[in-house]
Amino acid sequence: MSQESQNIYQKPASWRIVIAIVLITTSLGAPALIPLVTGSGLSTEVKTLLSGLLVVGIPQLLMLATVALVGKAGFSYIKQQAFGKLIKLAPPREVSNVRYYIGLAMFSLPFLVAFLGPYFAQWVPSGIMDGRLAVGLLGDTVFLASLFVLGGDFWDKLKALFIPGAKARFPEINRDSIDF
Repeated sequence: MSQESQNIYQKPASWRIVIAIVLITTSLGAPALIPLVTGSGLSTEVKTLLSGLLVVGIPQLLMLATVALVGKAGFSYIKQQAFGKLIKLAPPREVSNVRYYIGLAMFSLPFLVAFLGPYFAQWVPSGIMDGRLAVGLLGDTVFLASLFVLGGDFWDKLKALFIPGAKARFPEINRDSIDF
């Protein structure tokens, strides 16, 4: 193993890590300050300049300052620490048939409600229609949760939808062993 590959995740000094995390968080949160800028009493030109800098200039400069502070190895260490924890939340590649069908129902139900809702709105109790935002948020939450229930193989199926040359490959099924 080369010296460079051994040092790729070298931990920098603690104070550098703390400052780097503050810089990274600030760079990611910079665009959230745009409403404060646009709501201020500054001139339109200054608001435009500051808003543009909060989106394009400031985050990149803060990331550059982070890399300068901790170096390539330190930045790789911080990324590895952050994404190493997130990777544990990733869905498994393969799931059981029961989990797959439950996830497929969770995936399809919000689409059905959204598609059929306008046609059956007159028969839905008014109390539910008053809470359309809550129903919509619930449907979105169920939809997003279904992507984790369905597992990693389903993510590949979704990805294949957006690849023009992708083809579906069906497993061989013994028709005599299918139970309904």
